[in-house]
Amino acid sequence: MHYGHELQFGTFITPKNDPPQFAVRLAELSEASGYDLVTFQDHPYQPAFHDTQTLLTWVAARTERIHLAANVTNLPLRPPAVLARAAASLDLLSGGRFELGLGAGGFWDAIEAMGGRKLTPGQAVDALSEGIDVIRGIWDQGERARFQIDGTYYRVDGAKRGPAPAHNIPIIIGALKPRMLRLIGRKGDGWLPSLGYMQPGDYAAGNARIDEAAIAAGRDPREIRRMVNIGGRFGGGGGGFLNGPAAQWVEQLLPYVVDDGVGTFILASDDPGTIAHFAEEVAPALREATARELRTADAAASVDSIALSGGGPSTGSGNTTGSGNTTGSGNTTGSGNTTGSGSRDVRNSTVRAKRRDGIDYDAVPASLAADAIEPGDAGYVRVKSTYMRGGAPGLVLRPADAGQVAEAVDFARANPDVPLGVRSGGHGISGRSTNDGGIVIDLSRLNAMEVLDEASRLVRVEAGARWQDVAAFLAPHGWALSSGDYGGVGVGGLATAGGIGWLVREHGLTIDHVRAVEMVLADGSIVRADATQHPDLFWAVRGAGANMGIVTAFEFEVDEVGALGFAQLAFDASDTAGFLQAWGDWVVDSPRDVTSFLIMGGARPGEPPVAQVMAVIDSDDPDTVIARLQPLAEVAPLIGQDVRLTTYESIMANAADGSHGAEGEPTARTGLIGRITPEFAADAAQFIASGATYFFQLRAVGGAVHDVPADATAFAHRSAEFSVVAFGSNRHRTSERWNELMAPHFSGSYVSFETEQGPELVAAAYPPATLERLRAIKGEVDPGNVFRDNTNIAPA
Repeated sequence: MHYGHELQFGTFITPKNDPPQFAVRLAELSEASGYDLVTFQDHPYQPAFHDTQTLLTWVAARTERIHLAANVTNLPLRPPAVLARAAASLDLLSGGRFELGLGAGGFWDAIEAMGGRKLTPGQAVDALSEGIDVIRGIWDQGERARFQIDGTYYRVDGAKRGPAPAHNIPIIIGALKPRMLRLIGRKGDGWLPSLGYMQPGDYAAGNARIDEAAIAAGRDPREIRRMVNIGGRFGGGGGGFLNGPAAQWVEQLLPYVVDDGVGTFILASDDPGTIAHFAEEVAPALREATARELRTADAAASVDSIALSGGGPSTGSGNTTGSGNTTGSGNTTGSGNTTGSGSRDVRNSTVRAKRRDGIDYDAVPASLAADAIEPGDAGYVRVKSTYMRGGAPGLVLRPADAGQVAEAVDFARANPDVPLGVRSGGHGISGRSTNDGGIVIDLSRLNAMEVLDEASRLVRVEAGARWQDVAAFLAPHGWALSSGDYGGVGVGGLATAGGIGWLVREHGLTIDHVRAVEMVLADGSIVRADATQHPDLFWAVRGAGANMGIVTAFEFEVDEVGALGFAQLAFDASDTAGFLQAWGDWVVDSPRDVTSFLIMGGARPGEPPVAQVMAVIDSDDPDTVIARLQPLAEVAPLIGQDVRLTTYESIMANAADGSHGAEGEPTARTGLIGRITPEFAADAAQFIASGATYFFQLRAVGGAVHDVPADATAFAHRSAEFSVVAFGSNRHRTSERWNELMAPHFSGSYVSFETEQGPELVAAAYPPATLERLRAIKGEVDPGNVFRDNTNIAPA
């Protein structure tokens, strides 16, 4: 019986501590030889052995690809809650390469000597079962319920969950006895016996017990990877099992794959020659023989099925005989060498139980399945939300290139009844790069950057890169690209909407520097759009790109930018209206080398309202920087200041590398205005004082933005001098006061900062002629409105 798993190979190394690097060098050899997994026995009472958990950590740091595990962890000497956190930490540090081998214990006299409790075989099974529950409970960081287990052997009472591992760490159980095999069927992800302790037929009998217990527990037996430790000698005599040439090894191991479903062979050897010889001659030949046998079995099964039923392969309990009939989108491990065209692991039943309605999980393309994240997956807590919005998507797809993005779009189009979010960096103030129960296409793996032409300062940047990384990439060349005010923002969202950044008055919007885009359209086609190829689409992408498709890469013409003056000033804004107007006049009347943003919130009790002003002056001359700032410094009492010469890279290096974990729904309103009038300033002061906003920001827009004709891009509000945005904690109250006091002053809006939706918001973002043209282009490239979860432009 074959379970549809990829055929993988590992090594089983003695953790000798003399010399100290002995086991480490063999682990490095295992990786260099192409093995998928390296394992070490765990006997902490042996003075000649390293502590295995410490050794695993060291080996993880010395390797890059290979997975690691104990063979197997001695649970009676390692408290499960502590072991769970150690495992999650090592998985995170290694980039998702840790697997947890577990055993109920052996050598009880030695365990007792180190403080462990001696257990009967039945007690050992029960203790291991409780330990697995503790471990999985610690890993389940997304679970909000109090974590409490009142077991016979392990108790947990309110322990904090987390951290979540980088991937779904499989729990692989080393066992031979019937009760333990039934536990594997109920709770395990893998079975790891040693072949040397088994008689002919024992492996098949063990499989039967595991499968029976799995089905009784409502699980698919294919969830459980079948593994085995093997040992032998290479030679020419052919004397016995695994004692002969490589061809004999292949012949003798093949039935364990085809008939018994073994998915992983782990070679127990400390001999470098044996390790290399097995990898060079046995592993590839066994993979080839397995693929050949399974293709033959598939063909026979197909013929039998047609003869018996007149249709396709029949379905049953999930125990398939071929490699192409597996379902699910499980995370596979190892080097990716498959045994057949369709092999992939099946996700754990606990994960599948958390799937959302409306998504055909079994149809996720194979190229996306291994990196896809579902609600029950370990990494879900790190991808479900954005910087501003809590989310609960049903599936997060993480393509690695444009071709995979196209496959993701095809999949989303085939699941039309759920929301679709597209995410580049996950900052998205509008909140629409996550959802509830839908699909999210996450572009974070598309983050490459390259210089295309040094002379013309033409660079290519993929959509998943973040702006602080772009700034760092451009800095050694003496270049920069105006790109918002926060380094954690992703390139894709900002560079398709506008881009109001620190150099906007001097160098224009980010979209004004786009020279070409590579993008995936709603039908899955991949196109290049520029001034000559698909010029209408190129026009639309610069300001309304989220409606037209998914841009996977941009070509930007960047600017030469040297040292900059950067000022962070705090003013007593007791006369709020007067200060707003004075600041606005200072910005508009300053040379274009000045760009400034202003932030205000409600005043603290007993304290005056404070206006925080940040300004960038494109000059490396301190006197020029001070001269530009001096008129503003005289407007109101200055209660805090920090003025320095710095670089654009340093200004943008203001974001952490951690994942986003917002909760709740953001409320943000936005508009575009010309000069700040006394009427606007008075109403803005009243709006701020009303408590309807905790964060009120004005951003300079004018200068070079005015130089581009209004009809040159889909961002048509070229006469704007300022962008206004307000965040509120009460959606109704904020919008009510906004509509009453602020909305009458606006001549447009900026899509990136608006959380409300509706036709009136679309009309505010795009003037009538612009909107009419956009609807016509939308009708050509996305007539089915696949890309609808945004400031949506209905196709003509």
